[in-house]
Amino acid sequence: MKIKRTQSSLTRRQFLKTAAATGAVVAAGAPYAKTSYSAGKLAVGLWDHWVPGANDVSRAIIMEWGKKNNVEMTVDYITSIGQKQELTIAAESRARTGHDVMDLPTWQTALYADTFEPLDDVVAEQIKRHGELAPTAEFLGKIEGVWRSAPGPIGGHSYPMVSRLDYFKRYAGVDLRKIFPNSPNRDARLVDEWNYDNFLVHCQKLFKAGHAFGNPIGPTSDSQDWLCPLFASFGAYPMDAKGEITIDTDATRMALEYMKKLTAAMPPDVYAWDDAGNNRWLVSGKGSAIQNPPSAWTVAKRDRPEVAAQIWHHDVPKGPKGRHRGALPRHMGVWNFANNKSAAKDLILHMLDKDSAYRLITASQGYDIPQTIAYRKHPIWVDIGPPKGGQYNYPLRGDETIMVGGFPAPPRMAALIYTQALIPTLVAKVTAGGESMDSAIKWAINELEGYQRA
Repeated sequence: MKIKRTQSSLTRRQFLKTAAATGAVVAAGAPYAKTSYSAGKLAVGLWDHWVPGANDVSRAIIMEWGKKNNVEMTVDYITSIGQKQELTIAAESRARTGHDVMDLPTWQTALYADTFEPLDDVVAEQIKRHGELAPTAEFLGKIEGVWRSAPGPIGGHSYPMVSRLDYFKRYAGVDLRKIFPNSPNRDARLVDEWNYDNFLVHCQKLFKAGHAFGNPIGPTSDSQDWLCPLFASFGAYPMDAKGEITIDTDATRMALEYMKKLTAAMPPDVYAWDDAGNNRWLVSGKGSAIQNPPSAWTVAKRDRPEVAAQIWHHDVPKGPKGRHRGALPRHMGVWNFANNKSAAKDLILHMLDKDSAYRLITASQGYDIPQTIAYRKHPIWVDIGPPKGGQYNYPLRGDETIMVGGFPAPPRMAALIYTQALIPTLVAKVTAGGESMDSAIKWAINELEGYQRA
C-alpha cells in the first residue's frame, strides 16, 4: 500500500518530538513512505550464505519484489572467505559507486557510518509493524543517534553450546536433554548448576576420555564470539560505554585464571584453528562440544549423520556475573550515493516482513536468527532434526544475555576491540605464551590506548 505525502504530513522535527520508544529500541525518523513503484534499477550485494539453497530463496524474494514494483534487480552474492565482503564494502565506500543496498557484517555499519543513508524511517516502520528488536540491533545499527543500517534478515546468528548428548552422558554423567529440554519446562536448579565451575569439571572428564571441548583461540571471529561473552560472565570488559578503559580488574584476572584451567583440558592446537576448526572438530566425531550456530550440525547431517543425530544446541554456562552468549547479527545498509534510495528502503522493509523472514529462516535450516523478536516463534527450531528438538534452544529460551564482542564500548571502539582480537590475544599470551597476567593486561591497556588515539 502506498502512503501519499500531503502538505499536512508531519515534519521531521515534529515527528522526532512526538515519536515514542517501542520495546528496547527507540526508533526516530520521518514517517515511512513507500515510493518505489516506478521504473528503475537496484543493485543488491548480499552475503554468500553457508547453507546450500539459502541464496536461491533470497534471490527469489528479491526478484519477486522487483517484478511487482517495476524495478530491475541485480543481486550479487559476496563470499566472506578471505574477507572479500569486507574488502568489497571498503572499496565501494571509497569509490562511491557499486551496489545500492549492502548486506553488512557485524561491525561495518560503525566503520562506514558516514557513507550510509539514515534509515530511521525504515527501522521505525519495522518496529511499528512487527514489534521490538533485539538490543544488539540498536547497538550495532544506531550510530551517534542515527540508524545507519537496519537489522538484516539474512545470516545473523549466535553462539550457543553445541554438544554431543552421548559423550556428555557417558563420560561426564550429564543429561543435557534433561537440563535443556526441547520445551519451556526447565528445572531451574539443573539450569543453575550449568555454570563455569561445573563445566570445567565436565571438560576435564571429557578430555581424559579423548573427546575434549574445543574452540579457537586466535585472531578469528569465532574466538571473539565465545571468549568475550565468557569474560563478560565474570564481569570483565575491555572498555565501558563512555570509552574508559576497564580491562585492569579483578574480574579480568578471574577470567584469565579460569582460562588457564580450561585450556589445559582443550586440544593443544586450538591456537592455530581458523573459524572452521571447531566445526571440523565436532564433525570428525572426536569433539564433545563447541560453540557455534547450527552450521556444524548442517555439515554433519550431510556428511556424518550419526554425529548429527547426537548434537544438541543449548545455553552456555553461567559465570559469577550471569550467562552471556555471543552473537553476530548482520544489517542492511543503503549507501548515501545510491541511485535509487527509496526503492532500496522499500526492498529492505519487504525482506524484513514476516512472510519473507520466515521463508529465509526456513531456507537457512534454522541458522538465521532474526533480530525482530516476534519472528523467533518460527516453528523450525521446534521441528528440525535429527535429533528432533536439537535446535529448540538455539534462539534464547532462558536467562542468557546476548552480546557482541567489544560491548559495551562505543561502537567504533568495540569494532576495533573485536577486529583486532584483543581478548583472544590476551588469553593466548597468558595460557600459551607464558606471560604473567600483569604483563598481558599491561599490553592490553596499551592496545586500547592506541585505539583511542586512532
